[in-house]
Amino acid sequence: MITAVDTNILIDVLNKDKRYFESSRRLLGTALKKGSLIINEVVYAELVSQFKRREKLDEFLNDTGITLCSSSKEALQEGSRAWKEYITRQGKELQCPHCGAKMLVKCKNCSNIISIRQHIISDFLIGGYAKAMADSLLTRDRGYYKTYFKELALFG
Repeated sequence: MITAVDTNILIDVLNKDKRYFESSRRLLGTALKKGSLIINEVVYAELVSQFKRREKLDEFLNDTGITLCSSSKEALQEGSRAWKEYITRQGKELQCPHCGAKMLVKCKNCSNIISIRQHIISDFLIGGYAKAMADSLLTRDRGYYKTYFKELALFG
């Protein structure tokens, strides 16, 4: 079984996040026991900012059994498809990354609806990568992955 790993899981482990460290570390270990762990260029680029030297990231990946694998054209196309769907159907609502629930947020001062783009294309490239190149994705952002990558198995 091949599991693609999202950046947030690795950041939890690297930064020993008080809320998510133990569960993310445990999920990584479980996924590794079931097969191989892979990341794409986007996750690598997001992670490298956590290290003073790139070589330290490479050591971390080697020590944790995670392999950097280049995205295929199919993976990039799938990520682009989901991105297009997201920007086409995005309304003024914000979406919970955990459960996918949507809500309106209004300014307390003037009651204007506040809307922002919650996701950037890199999130969708990770999803497309997992769908095209892995059996599942290990992530905490289950809500929007369920919405835009319905066939993608989520690990954890």
